Amino acid sequence: MSERLARTIAQGDYRPAIVHNGLAVSAGMTPRVNGRLLVHGLVGRDLGIPRARQAAALAAGNALLAIAEAAGGLDRIDRCLRLTVYLACTPEFTEHTAVADGASGSLRAWLGERGAVVRTAAGVRCLPSGAPVEVELTAAVR
Repeated sequence: MSERLARTIAQGDYRPAIVHNGLAVSAGMTPRVNGRLLVHGLVGRDLGIPRARQAAALAAGNALLAIAEAAGGLDRIDRCLRLTVYLACTPEFTEHTAVADGASGSLRAWLGERGAVVRTAAGVRCLPSGAPVEVELTAAVR
């Protein structure tokens, strides 16, 4: 995806990210730009791995941006810690890691080694607004 990251916009009654005692946690972020979901559908049916990876990268960028906004800038992020990637996918889909690598790669592209994370990738039946991927990020901040 060539879309640039834009300010995160909460889609409900929650904060995009919260910082407390040196820890920042993002809400679940989907592949949106300016509040508009750019990718819809199930991975393995409506999207192949390349497009799903792009969606995961955008969602991870949104999670990182939400944390940066809450912390006062990207330079306030000491390091990313944990990334959870949820995929709305068919029951037969088993390449979760290949898609989640798009999210992990996005964080490393932005922050280098500070963007390296431990990660969980899980398949789910559906996600908000028909999104194919949702990402949550936890980071240490100063």
